[in-house]
Amino acid sequence: MSQSKLTDRFGRTVNYVRLSVTDRCDFRCVYCMAEDMTFLPRQQVLTLEEIARIARNFVDLGTEKIRLTGGEPLVRKDILELVREIGTYGLRDFAMTTNGSQLPAMAESLRKAGIHRLNISIDSLDAEKFRSITRTGKLSQVLEGIDAAREAGFEGIKLNTVVMKGRNDEEIPELIEFARRKHVDISFIEEMPLGEISEHDRGLALCTSEEVRDIIRKHHELVPATEDSGGPARYYRMKDSETRVGFISPHSHNFCSTCNRVRVTVEGRLLLCLGNEHSVDLLRVLRGNPVTDDKLRQTIINAMDLKPERHHFATNGDVQILRFMNMTGG
Repeated sequence: MSQSKLTDRFGRTVNYVRLSVTDRCDFRCVYCMAEDMTFLPRQQVLTLEEIARIARNFVDLGTEKIRLTGGEPLVRKDILELVREIGTYGLRDFAMTTNGSQLPAMAESLRKAGIHRLNISIDSLDAEKFRSITRTGKLSQVLEGIDAAREAGFEGIKLNTVVMKGRNDEEIPELIEFARRKHVDISFIEEMPLGEISEHDRGLALCTSEEVRDIIRKHHELVPATEDSGGPARYYRMKDSETRVGFISPHSHNFCSTCNRVRVTVEGRLLLCLGNEHSVDLLRVLRGNPVTDDKLRQTIINAMDLKPERHHFATNGDVQILRFMNMTGG
């Protein structure tokens, strides 16, 4: 008999799982990857059936929210089959984070397959700057993807912007106005020190959530929102718009005391914290002999004891975690 919910040593209930379906991506964003990346060989990657099995067992343990991430989840072959399967598990919230490049062709199919909400990454509204940040991305394609997502009728669409000083911080007011025009939410994210990069100095580029709020307040009054998103963002509203503005602040205001999340990487590592290397190898359990759902669930339950009380990110740009964000799973 499995327990109905997962609880860690600090009394936090874990009911939100972020599942990475691939470490690959058609972009090479400067804060997420090195320009030349070595990706995992296929045999080290979870199959879609293994990902679905992990998802199903987490739901059996009380998970209410699953987010599919990457890399870029929509470059994974047959991703719609996985979405359709997990879409039958009765989740309160089933979401995906995407760079938007594949949405012109896939948005409607994703909604019909069961995705409730989308987070779409967009770090600039200037085509040249967008290309510089993503290295390979095409802004027009992402803008078309955002429109396709709106037309498909998802329950919620949120834009995600990683703010970097001297790179895109001056675009904050324009990004707010874009979100308001499109009737979607937007979150501004402090860059996280994951993976060694040489392209820019993270310490100098860090733009805190408070600095972003100060910029926005020159144009709009921000009123704290009362509803809980079930994730790490703190939301604000503007009196003359339905658009919510979120702030994800791993440096300046960590969200550890209420952390309800774990991540599973595409190589089957159950990460208990974004800012720590504490993990359990679920791939070995899945490919063991014999493999049973009881054993998988018990491994997940036992792993909760490894979830740390909090993470510690330095603000000087030093890297504490060597894995890149595309390996972490969003």
